[in-house]
Amino acid sequence: MNHLQNKTAVITGASSGIGAAAARELARHGVNIVAAALDQDGLDRLVASIKSDGGQAAGRVTDVTRLEETQALVNYATETFGQVDILINNAGLMLFSGWSDVVWEDWNKMVDVNIKGYLNAIAAVLPAMLEREDGQILNMASVAGHQVDAGAGVYSATKFFVHAMTESMRKDPGVNKGIRVNTISPGVINTGWADKVSDPEGRKVAQALNNIAISPQDVASAVVYALNQPKNVTVNDLIISPARQNW
Repeated sequence: MNHLQNKTAVITGASSGIGAAAARELARHGVNIVAAALDQDGLDRLVASIKSDGGQAAGRVTDVTRLEETQALVNYATETFGQVDILINNAGLMLFSGWSDVVWEDWNKMVDVNIKGYLNAIAAVLPAMLEREDGQILNMASVAGHQVDAGAGVYSATKFFVHAMTESMRKDPGVNKGIRVNTISPGVINTGWADKVSDPEGRKVAQALNNIAISPQDVASAVVYALNQPKNVTVNDLIISPARQNW
């Protein structure tokens, strides 16, 4: 049974990777898509692709680290499709380094996007959802939010935050107001991230991991499963990882 038909989803980080794949898959299930990212060209391609397949979509360039921009995004989605039924917090940064490198700027970028960006988007959608006592918030997490690697301490910390935040929301607006809040925790995914690692040795490790990686489409299928549940069901945390990933 399709519980998603005619709902509207705001998806951050939607111009590529998991966000774009999830947007396309949800659109195939009848969801109106409002895609947000910093990449205008990527958003334009995504929206055109969804529309060419018969779906409904709109895009808006949004910096999730700025509350006023996430509020404008939700206002735009509401004006375009009536209301926001689903928020998918997906925009994120994964930057690796050793602690001895003291890459303060990288740490702050991850905190700003992976934590504050999620909170800004939640702050923008939650009041209307609470008023209706209905809505879904999916916070994209990671297996790095379940276990920690020495070279990804701050990234893992941001994903541990996402899990803690989501569990708290499940127990408050979830239990008390019927707002379904959940996480998906992907393992290694081939989104092109390995080629962006600047450290040569780190890039070799990342590229080796990519040899076993799953695709964004695999995660998109999990997104549909997690969201396409009856109103009395919440999929709390769905871990999806490559069959050959041993951590």
